[in-house]
Amino acid sequence: MVGAARYDAVPALMDSLLHDVRNPLNALAIHLEVLSEKLKGESGQVPATQEKNLKAMREQIQRVDGLLKLFSDFIVFRGAGPSGDAPLSDATGKALDVLGHESRRRRLQVQRAIEPDVQARLEDTTELGFFLVQVLMRAFNRADPGGTVVVAVRAEGARAVLEVQDGSPAPEQASDTVAALTLRAAQLGIEFDIRAGSCRLVFPRA
Repeated sequence: MVGAARYDAVPALMDSLLHDVRNPLNALAIHLEVLSEKLKGESGQVPATQEKNLKAMREQIQRVDGLLKLFSDFIVFRGAGPSGDAPLSDATGKALDVLGHESRRRRLQVQRAIEPDVQARLEDTTELGFFLVQVLMRAFNRADPGGTVVVAVRAEGARAVLEVQDGSPAPEQASDTVAALTLRAAQLGIEFDIRAGSCRLVFPRA
């Protein structure tokens, strides 16, 4: 109950974080361009050594902004979304980026076997993030420190497949995560198979 109450505050907190962090990020970006113009001087060109630093600063501003957007997309549930095709390949890569710190903290080797441009058809496209985060976190939690997690996305005929292997032979334990995945997959008509070191989701394709 306490956990649910805390989660209820996440959407508002995330929106506030996006607003309060993006505003200074935008200001930094503007000041960076002003500085760039001042550094050009009479030559009309920013000195090469300083241009390298400016480029690195621009990239870091974009990186922080992008990560905030990814966290918002994957963490906050904003109600039922539209049906249609969702970019499974792209979304899986982004989810791995969002959870990059977690995999590094556990010293895991993450192997990506992601075919490009695989689309999954869902009744609620906004739920793709839920499936990805839950399946990946399950694998990270099960894998031995220093172990390997293999994340695969591929097209199999009329199906789009997400398969995550954590390398652990430990039997699956009943958990809220597994129960939630099983329930939501059934509600959305997604084939869900989970056993020991493997978790497999099969979506229809267009």
